[in-house]
Amino acid sequence: MTLILLDLVLTAVLVGADQLLKLWASQVLAPVGSLPLIPHVIELRFILNRGAAFSMLNGRQALLIAVTSAALAVVAWMLFAHRGRGMLYRAALVLILGGGIGNLIDRALNGEVVDYLNLLFMNFAVFNFADICVCVGVGLLILQILLEERSGQKQEKENKTGRDNGTA
Repeated sequence: MTLILLDLVLTAVLVGADQLLKLWASQVLAPVGSLPLIPHVIELRFILNRGAAFSMLNGRQALLIAVTSAALAVVAWMLFAHRGRGMLYRAALVLILGGGIGNLIDRALNGEVVDYLNLLFMNFAVFNFADICVCVGVGLLILQILLEERSGQKQEKENKTGRDNGTA
């Protein structure tokens, strides 16, 4: 029960931080358009995104809201149904959930998502804190799966070696 509460609090903190950053971007960046953060590396640029990542499905808000809601319901189920999994697994799902909810709030209330981080050293989409949470969470989830796969292969090899030596 304590872990569930911790996961909920951490998710709420991520959503709150995302919403505060987007509010700041709307109030401070919108009037000026952009501000340098690290010259020639990253700037703060106010953009309203009516689509998903890289503006895919631009203007298809009902579909984006439905798909995002369904995906977040699955992530929430995974988080609470598999409580016994390790910290890496839980952290990954909390990040995905917090970031996904943050962008879902924007999309549902405003029909668009506030983006404000622009990488200047490469041609990349403008993004936000929620996007970072989702991407890091997905990366951690992939890492967790790879580690479990490696651990399973190692265990299987040890079991096979034990059987071959007649010790199993």
